[in-house]
Amino acid sequence: MEAAITHILMLDSGVGGLSVLDDVRERLPAVDISYIADNAGFPYGTKTEMEVATRVCALLGRLTERLKPDLLVIACNTASTIALAHARAVLDVPVVGTVPAIKPAAERSRSRVIGVLGTQATVRQPYVARLSADHAADCTVLLHGSARLVELAEAHVHGLAVTAADVAPELAGLIGQPGGKRIDQVVLACTHFPLLLPQLQAAAPAGTGFVDGGPGIARRVATLLGARGLEGQGLGRALFTRQDEQVDALAAALHRYGLKIGR
Repeated sequence: MEAAITHILMLDSGVGGLSVLDDVRERLPAVDISYIADNAGFPYGTKTEMEVATRVCALLGRLTERLKPDLLVIACNTASTIALAHARAVLDVPVVGTVPAIKPAAERSRSRVIGVLGTQATVRQPYVARLSADHAADCTVLLHGSARLVELAEAHVHGLAVTAADVAPELAGLIGQPGGKRIDQVVLACTHFPLLLPQLQAAAPAGTGFVDGGPGIARRVATLLGARGLEGQGLGRALFTRQDEQVDALAAALHRYGLKIGR
């Protein structure tokens, strides 16, 4: 009798979801993971809500039929805040989304001023406002959308040098707002941004904390899978919706995350 294998499918528009994969792999080393980078649709954060919802749900439907995963992770804040409810309604497997970690940021904040750094599409979502009202009602919550940080994170994973000076203007868009100098916790509300954590920490005022949703996603995945989370061979593959020379150039970086490029 063959050993049972548990298979997780993760989706992002690019390499940002690797930050989530890291947390899931740390908690569940045995599961097999297919990481899907929708580079043909990159970036999600500058698209309309209709474009994101239509693309993500259609893509997840095709991938679920083809790959037969036990669980899906939408490893993208933008896609989750826009398309998570739609995906859960049309798919027959559990779907875990990525939501801004406003609750843990509010729990850690002493100044009661927190910042949310995401894409333009994420920070304008009513869902973010509801999270703030539900979990940070006694806090001032400042928002800033940055497409540039997504580009810098992609460049970093591709092996290009990204410095604190490169990310500083994007962080200034948050801290430079009225009241922004009192921010003591920054929510990284895009899965790309934890890939630049050292640079962001170096550019931020001393004592600034950064919070992302990766650990919470890993805990949720582990809870949903239960004992099945211990089953598998720990294999990983990366699939792309568009094949080009940039994909091949990622092979070494993906290997560090335990992924081999598939076709």
